[in-house]
Amino acid sequence: MAFQVSPGVLVQEKDLTRIIPAVSTSTGAFAGEFRKGPLDEIITVSSEQELVDTFGKPDSNNFEDFFSAANFLQYSNSLRVVRAQNSSISNASATGSTFVIKNETDYTNNFAAGQASVGEWAAREAGAWGNTLLVSICPSATAYENLNVTSTTGAGAVAATSVTVSSITNINVGDIISFTTDTPATAVAGDYNDGHEYKVTSKAGSTINFVRHPQGSGGLQRAILSGAKIRRRWKYYDQVSGAPGTSTYASARGGSNDEIHIVVVDQNGVLTGVQEAVIEVYQKLSKASDAKNPQGDSNYYPDVIYSKSKYVYWMDHNASGTNWGSAATGVTFTAVTSPTLTQLSNGSNGSTVTVAQKKTAFEKFQDAETVDVGLFICGTINGGSTADNLIHIDNVLTVVENRKDAICFASPKRADVVGISNANSQTTNIIEFYNQVRSSSYIIFDSGYKYMYDRYNDVYRFVPLCGDTAGLSARTDLIADSWYSPAGFNRGIIRGAVKLAYNPNKTQRDDLYRSRVNPVVTFPGQGTVLFGDKTGLSAPSAFDRINVRRLFIVLEKAIATASKFQLFEFNDEFTRANFRNIVEPFLREVQGRRGLTDFLVVCDETNNTGEVIDRNEFIAEIFIKPARSINFITLQFIATRTGVSFEEVAS
Repeated sequence: MAFQVSPGVLVQEKDLTRIIPAVSTSTGAFAGEFRKGPLDEIITVSSEQELVDTFGKPDSNNFEDFFSAANFLQYSNSLRVVRAQNSSISNASATGSTFVIKNETDYTNNFAAGQASVGEWAAREAGAWGNTLLVSICPSATAYENLNVTSTTGAGAVAATSVTVSSITNINVGDIISFTTDTPATAVAGDYNDGHEYKVTSKAGSTINFVRHPQGSGGLQRAILSGAKIRRRWKYYDQVSGAPGTSTYASARGGSNDEIHIVVVDQNGVLTGVQEAVIEVYQKLSKASDAKNPQGDSNYYPDVIYSKSKYVYWMDHNASGTNWGSAATGVTFTAVTSPTLTQLSNGSNGSTVTVAQKKTAFEKFQDAETVDVGLFICGTINGGSTADNLIHIDNVLTVVENRKDAICFASPKRADVVGISNANSQTTNIIEFYNQVRSSSYIIFDSGYKYMYDRYNDVYRFVPLCGDTAGLSARTDLIADSWYSPAGFNRGIIRGAVKLAYNPNKTQRDDLYRSRVNPVVTFPGQGTVLFGDKTGLSAPSAFDRINVRRLFIVLEKAIATASKFQLFEFNDEFTRANFRNIVEPFLREVQGRRGLTDFLVVCDETNNTGEVIDRNEFIAEIFIKPARSINFITLQFIATRTGVSFEEVAS
């Protein structure tokens, strides 16, 4: 209480309304091999389409990783993904140099000042996908359009696809040209072939070759005479509102020729399915480093590309330009007279991700204080040996056990179940594989692979079930609570399964269950079902069931979060009573929602003795009787004689 020196009224507030907060347990975590997207960075995706947009479509080398993530998103809308950085991966660039930009942070720290020496542009993310990108700039009015740029030295007949010219210097491959059909002394806009246009496809010596634009085939639609004039336009002139010039910002400061147009093209149709599709257009940007648009935002072209482009990074200025990147005041920016067409190249997907590289990627999730996830999808090591897959599972399990607020889901090695016709051999392979994984209540084993349709490649593939089993747990959170079992016909239906690589019978399921493996089974007319809810704990315990382990994760995470607000308070009866008043209503609510059958909170002088208080400690003991899921049902049918009383036989 504050002391007042003179008479007055002091108003104070005390907050005694604190409660246990809701905590997230259904956010997935996955690290794997993808074809695009940032490297070595956690990205949140909420749908399969967003996964494709961010990390690219699957191919024959990474489909297991892709569908492990995509299948989880069939059940939930929150997955955090890390694209693992593999060897030999590289970004496509203007010069084709081999280098990697991991993510935006890496670009800002190491490339944003133009220090890479890889040309003007680079694909925003590593991978072969960037080889489809073409970047064209129009840096001046002359580059945008030339009237009477040259003239022909010979006539051209109808349907001709080439013509010799008197000067070829200012004509570039990709330019759009049109001709006069006669030889006026001074050509004007209306003289140019009545609007017929052609795209320059190549040039050699004094000859230019062309096709009709925009049809893409055919030659001259009208004959031209010797000496006809030519109008040349930038290939993408129709994508912008007019020629670049001097911006209002530069003009007000005595600068000139600062404007530039930039177009990004999907040259090979990899991204859009349409060759030469224009995917981004930026017009009237500025070469001045301090330029602003009318809204006060930066209009400097490297800044705009950095903040708005989905496909490319600026890497360096045009070598023919001078003063580009200078402040606008009093500066004349070189009016480069030719547009550029820069095809990016040498982007590479690299080699298959190794165990060590996946370990590095999964370790991005290891800090529980800053990364909130609850369900880890192990995935597999594509083409890896038994040892590779076991080490990988152990690496993920280590991250999860260190966090203590999540569980992970694992599938067996592909070769143990896919392509093996003998179900007994599959059973033995699975049991032997999982017998080598250490005992832990923080891991869940499933029995194999499902056969599903890959709509991106129009094929059917076997993919691991760990993405689905993790998804079932996430969906259980949405439709019930974390402490409900995700197995069975009510909450354990697997989606998108055409068939299973391994469909165990009752005897085989008995063997699997004794070995900590949860069978996934297809029942005729009832679908494909997760038919077990064991954790990987080998010791008999309440924690050998998924629902109990997840119940304690929820309780521990929620109560620990609330307990942080007791730090630096006094360890007295008031603080302890306040703690009990927060925790006990929360546990009663969980009990009412069938998560536990009984509980006891001990936080008083019996466990907070003088010695504990003197060590600046605070101790609370919370006893829980968890609810148990039904795994075994016994039905007894008893036949009796007609004259027997049921009260007699049932007693």
